[in-house]
Amino acid sequence: MDGLERNKHRDIHRDIGAGGGQDAITQTFDPAADDNEIEPSFFSKWTLPIGLFLLTVFTTLWAGAYQAYSGPVHGPLNFLLEYPETLWRGIPFAGALLFILTTHELGHYLLSRIHRVPASLPLFIPGPPHFIGTFGAIIRLRGPIMDRRALFDIGVAGPLAGFIVAVAVLVVGLNLSTVVDRTATYGLQLGEPLLLQFMSWLVIGSLPPQSDVVLHPIGFAAWFGLFVTSLNLLPIGQLDGGHVAYALWGGRQRTMAYAFVPILIVLGFIGWPGWFLWAFMAGLWGLGHPPVMDPYAPLGRSRRIIGWIALAVLVLTFAPVPFSFH
Repeated sequence: MDGLERNKHRDIHRDIGAGGGQDAITQTFDPAADDNEIEPSFFSKWTLPIGLFLLTVFTTLWAGAYQAYSGPVHGPLNFLLEYPETLWRGIPFAGALLFILTTHELGHYLLSRIHRVPASLPLFIPGPPHFIGTFGAIIRLRGPIMDRRALFDIGVAGPLAGFIVAVAVLVVGLNLSTVVDRTATYGLQLGEPLLLQFMSWLVIGSLPPQSDVVLHPIGFAAWFGLFVTSLNLLPIGQLDGGHVAYALWGGRQRTMAYAFVPILIVLGFIGWPGWFLWAFMAGLWGLGHPPVMDPYAPLGRSRRIIGWIALAVLVLTFAPVPFSFH
């Protein structure tokens, strides 16, 4: 993508993929870079992020309307051509999902600005409407992260901000959801992380064994927001969880990553095959986190408490089998 600004020390960019859960700060040294910082073009600064956001609004509306449609149709393209007037039915899903993803990205963006790390506006990535209509979003950092406090703050702000909004959206979605007979449901079954089980009990109440909850589109958007949060908080490489773990425990972050990858492989065998892809991508990105310029800046008690809260959020939102078919 366009819009990377060169720094005389290094060229840093940050990829945060909510749809796929990727959240990375990649650092590469460029000795040939010009000593003067290059101001991003108007296209990179404004036209590209606004254009991508509007396109993602359309694709998520399309995906939400396609999910809500119950009549006979052969694929999302035929649905759009035959029933374009029903796109408005995708507003609840698209609005809830983009609210969660935007909050996640703005958490990163605002903390980047507070720590004076130049950052782009969120760049949303539109996707096919077969599922959710987006691959998430990324934020590009155009300057170095100077110390572990900045790394911690920028890394943890996104998932915690998105998590808070996702929980609020989940409460709304569960109130609008429907309890049905389990034997009458078929197709895609969503995994139930601990938080979803607790919130379902709190909002809907105890369910008999033969019953199940069909999530309202707003509830499904919240579920996906929790799923993305759990993926981003894995303490691997340059995911958000990798940033937080490295800021908290330094080199021990690599040991944690080496422990998590075999777990993902085992879950791939016994549950969701998608974990194989995640394990492969983790090895491709690198399990360890690159060092920051000042790795000895003290975090303080408050940040350490927030770090443990982030770990608790990972436990509460992680679904060993996020998708299954019945």
